Amino acid sequence: MTVTTPRGFRASGTTAGLKASGKPDLALVVNDGPDRTAAAVFTTNRVVGHPVTWSRQAVSDGVANAIVLNSGGANVCTGPEGFLDTHRTAEAVADALGVSAADVLVASTGLIGERLPIEKLLAGIGPLVGALAGDGGPAAAQAIMTTDTVPKQAHTERAGWSVGGIAKGAGMLAPALATMLVVLTTDAVVDPATADAALRSATRLTFDRVDSDGAMSTSDTVVLMASGASGVTPTPDELAEAVTATCASLARALVADAEGASHDIAVSVVGADSEDAAVAVARAVTRSALVKTAIFGNDPNWGRILAQVGTVPVEVAPFEAEAVDVSVNGVMVCKAGGAHEPRDTVDLASDREVHILIDLHAGAASATVWTNDLTHDYVHENSAYST
Repeated sequence: MTVTTPRGFRASGTTAGLKASGKPDLALVVNDGPDRTAAAVFTTNRVVGHPVTWSRQAVSDGVANAIVLNSGGANVCTGPEGFLDTHRTAEAVADALGVSAADVLVASTGLIGERLPIEKLLAGIGPLVGALAGDGGPAAAQAIMTTDTVPKQAHTERAGWSVGGIAKGAGMLAPALATMLVVLTTDAVVDPATADAALRSATRLTFDRVDSDGAMSTSDTVVLMASGASGVTPTPDELAEAVTATCASLARALVADAEGASHDIAVSVVGADSEDAAVAVARAVTRSALVKTAIFGNDPNWGRILAQVGTVPVEVAPFEAEAVDVSVNGVMVCKAGGAHEPRDTVDLASDREVHILIDLHAGAASATVWTNDLTHDYVHENSAYST
């Protein structure tokens, strides 16, 4: 089940020679309609790739016929020539499909600061369009991978309509919409405003709560396209729920494939006075290198967790430090700000997933943020990324 499972979509992936490895590096997802509704969210980094600049404008009218994506180069900080490369890419796809370039979105991922081998990319457009197929989702998912070890795909079925998706991402996963490259599709009948609301609601609860390493990318893009091919018009809540379920599946796949990770860590904060407070506390813990290295060493070091909780300003998350409880994998190792159950009763070695529960005893709000441990492999992979 993938991005082409909803009716009205075709996709493809090919090798254009952008990667030295010779692996697939160019993908295309096309909306065959009858509707061409689209919505998107992008990184909030002030340094953005040219594809982000292009696609922000292209999707502003709520319409898109297609999105073309490449791995093997981010096209960020490449000057006016880099923007021209993005424009030429959209035009080449538009010409091949017989649509307007203004309705073709572009997304790129890879090394920052180097121009794409644009002639190779443009030469790959013809074969890419020729390979478009209703079962082409897996090929597209493969072509957008960089340091990913597995392609990431999802599908959510509802009565007479569905939502599908593909994603890439294994590092530089941090919030502020979005957190990687994602293409979502639905065959529901949806207007642009409803699609935009559903997408923003979904990303806030899923991709915005994946925080692998605190490093916000320059190229993050999440696109939702609706074909209307099912003829079914879900309510706004029904659409938001299905899009959220699909995004949640993809977000968990991103964490599970985080570079060099050996544990997936869910930090859940309950008893907060607001959802924003709960997120702030969870984020403080997930971004702690000390907490992440402790989990890598299978050490339920609750002192490091509690110390991070205390870094959140009182105006952001009011609570009493002496009231906080911390549980790790179901064992309450800290109660009322002090030691409780023996830490050696916590088993972190037998399961990849780790669940940290923090109860602030300050209200009724809650939130969960997912992260991963900090390993030797993560340091090695990212120290050698551009070489």
